[in-house]
Amino acid sequence: HAIISQAFSSAVITPGVTTTEDVQWWLREKVQALGMTTWFHPSVDVQRAGEIPSGAPVVIQPGDLLWTDLGTVAMNLHTDTQHLGYVLREGETDVPQGLKMCMKASNRMQDILLENMVVGDTGNEILANTLAQMDREGINGTVYTHPIGDNGHGSGPLIGRWDAQGGVPVRGDIPLRASTWHSIELQARYPIPEWGDKVASCRQEEEAYVGEAGNVDWVFRRQTDFHLVW
Repeated sequence: HAIISQAFSSAVITPGVTTTEDVQWWLREKVQALGMTTWFHPSVDVQRAGEIPSGAPVVIQPGDLLWTDLGTVAMNLHTDTQHLGYVLREGETDVPQGLKMCMKASNRMQDILLENMVVGDTGNEILANTLAQMDREGINGTVYTHPIGDNGHGSGPLIGRWDAQGGVPVRGDIPLRASTWHSIELQARYPIPEWGDKVASCRQEEEAYVGEAGNVDWVFRRQTDFHLVW
């Protein structure tokens, strides 16, 4: 969390100059400097009200919604984290309300998924129950959660896949077990009024554990506020 917070700040990003690729390599080099490594190359991209030039890297601009996917390895344990940031425009002191609502929808999806992670239920049953509750609450999004720990994508049930929201063959039929860790990976899609109702994807990923008694909670904490670049 601290590494991402620094990456998505004015300490690393100069709007109009810094590219998404610059931030990717800063993340990788920072992790290495701290004596850890990564199990995949960090991802960084932007969404914005206007068009984004094709090709990479993209120059980060004021008003951009930032996203990263960072997976570290330390002491033979793997992490998998996706966070969101925002680059303030001149005169802005906070994130546009539409983007706040997008993250709020993503956070609510996290709540729903954790509530439905019942030990003994299969990944496909948890997915179906989660999507049904999202539908009742009017939340548009997708769930693609996986176990984590000794491996980045650990053994155990898949709860959805980005291209298999109707259920995942084989891996989705495995029951959830106690004393396991999972990367709660999902996205909410929300129309942003400040962007002319263009839809933003608020993608988040955070580690949660299933305790011995079947309780489910965050390993550290989840993101509820945007990292800000002033």
